[in-house]
Amino acid sequence: MRDIDRRAFEEFSIPTLLLMENAGERIAEMALDMLKGERVIVVAGRGNNGGDGIAAARHLFNMGVDVRIVLLGKASEMKGDARVNLEIATKMGIKLIEAPDDFSPLLRDADLIIDAIFGTGLKGEVASPYREAIQAINSAGKPILSVDVPSGIGDDGKVMGVAVKADRTVTLAIPKIGIVVYPGALYAGEIFVADIGIPLQLLEAPSATLLTPDFLSQFLPARPPDAHKGTFGHLFVLSGSIGLTGAAAMCCEAALRVGTGLVTLGIPVSLNQIMEIKLTEAMTYPLPETEAHSLSPMAMQLVREKLKRCNALAIGPGISTHPETCEFVRKLLQEIDIPAVVDADALNCLAGCKIDFSGKNFVLTPHPGEMARLVGAHLPDIQSDRIGWARRFSQESGCVVVLKGARTVIASPEGSYFINPTGNVGMASGGMGDVLTGMIGGFLAQGVSPLNSALFGVFLHGLCGDLAREELGEEVMIAGDILRYLPRAFQIIRFYRRRKARCVKLLDWLSS
Repeated sequence: MRDIDRRAFEEFSIPTLLLMENAGERIAEMALDMLKGERVIVVAGRGNNGGDGIAAARHLFNMGVDVRIVLLGKASEMKGDARVNLEIATKMGIKLIEAPDDFSPLLRDADLIIDAIFGTGLKGEVASPYREAIQAINSAGKPILSVDVPSGIGDDGKVMGVAVKADRTVTLAIPKIGIVVYPGALYAGEIFVADIGIPLQLLEAPSATLLTPDFLSQFLPARPPDAHKGTFGHLFVLSGSIGLTGAAAMCCEAALRVGTGLVTLGIPVSLNQIMEIKLTEAMTYPLPETEAHSLSPMAMQLVREKLKRCNALAIGPGISTHPETCEFVRKLLQEIDIPAVVDADALNCLAGCKIDFSGKNFVLTPHPGEMARLVGAHLPDIQSDRIGWARRFSQESGCVVVLKGARTVIASPEGSYFINPTGNVGMASGGMGDVLTGMIGGFLAQGVSPLNSALFGVFLHGLCGDLAREELGEEVMIAGDILRYLPRAFQIIRFYRRRKARCVKLLDWLSS
């Protein structure tokens, strides 16, 4: 964001003071929408975030609002554009309170608090007097609007000791990573993205991308009117073992539901009959099995022959970690040359091995526990740096990596990464990952690139979960419900259009 501000000035001659003025106007508009009374307190830091809040105070004052500025420091310490706005505000007659010893009495009569203490780039834990100010804001029991990010949230979403718990956050120009990933997302409340006049060209190629329907719609595969089932690919699924046939069924059905032309399930021979009953549209392919009724290395030649007539492979759901099955998985993945999505037990079979699939078109989809086993780390370490681990493992393995969880991270070997905002806690249920594997595999079979297959699969999967939550609630949701909402999720992807508003609610496509 700092680089974008610099380029806006150097390449387009847009003064930073003008950007701050626009930011102040957007913040004031949002504050007015939230205000259920007369008095607004702006708690401002000494930097540009404070300057944005002070600019908002000026606009609110001109609208007739009783607004006061509480400055965490001395006016003489302000610099640059923030100092200019403070000087204008005081000349306008806006009441200014400098470096108060006790915040609580100042907030009692507020009908709305604007948090403009810290923006992006916060380093280290929040210290006095900012810590006490944030605690007072949170304890005041008043509606809170944060500017850009809730004060106390780091750029990676971590809470730096203490943070403002906002009802809404107006983030300027583009969403910030710290309020999209957890735990920062818990503190941001409803997120609105404000247009502050930065040229669109400067916002189009970030290293990190938040997935949205309008972004994904440009990559949706075409459905020609003269197509046939062969047009949309053939996915081979290797899944299932005794007690885990449901994983195979859900994976196959999900692949069909995203538009795959043909799906064949490779299954241990003793389980084939039950899968013939469970599956109607997918074909089955009985394969040699171990004594534990899991796939055997003896299946290798049959699988090789089958893959010659398929466009992609999905492997892992319910496949088991029997030693012979793991031997089969490792050998197969080393030799195949078609796109593949590798999930669940297939990933566990790779734990402890050197994983380098460079040159292959693979998508690996670990949950945090599987990721910890793959890289030899502890689970808390993975969860504390989800973006970092996903990016490193993607580059080391040569694969697209989908690190599942709240705010799933998708990373490419080239270094780009994506954050998925869809999904909810109702999806914390068995079988959800099997459905996702089928969806990603289905896109791979249709000729969609590994990266775009992962992006489509993850976003649609979570969007179906959000649609299901609206109708069913979180507690009763099961994996099979995801497939029921795919038609509506596809409609949202196909027909969503970017709104041309000055302040757009970030997660607003469910009602579109």
